[in-house]
Amino acid sequence: MGIYGQDWASYQSATPDTTGLSFAFVKVSQGLTYTNPEWTTQRDHARAAGLVVGYYHYPEMANSAQQEADRFLSLAQPPNGELVCLDWEGYDSANESVDHAAQVAYKDAWLRYVKGRLPHNPVGLYCNTEYWQSIDTTGYFQDYLWIATDGLPAGQPGISANWLFHQYADSGGADQDYCHLGSTGELRSWAASFAPAPAPAPAPAGPPWPGEYLRLQSPMLHDDNVRTWQQRMNDRGWALTVDGWYGQQSDSICRQFQQEKGLTVDGIVGPASWAAAWADPVT
Repeated sequence: MGIYGQDWASYQSATPDTTGLSFAFVKVSQGLTYTNPEWTTQRDHARAAGLVVGYYHYPEMANSAQQEADRFLSLAQPPNGELVCLDWEGYDSANESVDHAAQVAYKDAWLRYVKGRLPHNPVGLYCNTEYWQSIDTTGYFQDYLWIATDGLPAGQPGISANWLFHQYADSGGADQDYCHLGSTGELRSWAASFAPAPAPAPAPAGPPWPGEYLRLQSPMLHDDNVRTWQQRMNDRGWALTVDGWYGQQSDSICRQFQQEKGLTVDGIVGPASWAAAWADPVT
């Protein structure tokens, strides 16, 4: 059980082989100045292959977490249903002088800020077991943890935390990743679950037109449809006797109402005049 994916940066092909993959994470940015020149092509390639797409940022943790996050978000602009991740590691020259407490503070600040900006996307943390077990002090990874190990089988990262992704190998020039969910569809559904629920369809403004034209006629029309319309007009503030008879008073009120609402003034309660009786604004 489980599904497989990869993570791509500029040193991978712009169009990697996606055979057997369910997801791909694409590096978008690093620090405040670097942008992966291949990221949009890699993103489009992953989408075209039907993969679940994620985006990641590599930090330079002497900088402001918010400034780096703002730049990353201005580039990535992920739609609902796609993932965002912080690649939290600091083995390079830009991060080696940043003490571990500051690195942890950066991590927490970046994740919280990005989640505030993207409440409807999964926001998570990538790190290796050394960073997770020896440097992290808060256990905070927001929505998901992507853990990296070296030499352990896929799906066995060797930690007790509730991880979702496992980077388990480097093969064929690309990092190999595993997700413990059962299918591409399950991962896609999980990611989509962060999006807001669709707004319910508006309830009908009132009862449907009964299919009967209410009009002044001889013999005089008298039924419950007339009574329903009279009651509604009365509720709207029109001085109309509710008796079920469509007489001169009903005809007069209907014409006045039609004039006010810009309808055809004919004294006949057809579909438009009936619907207007239940529509806002109430007058």
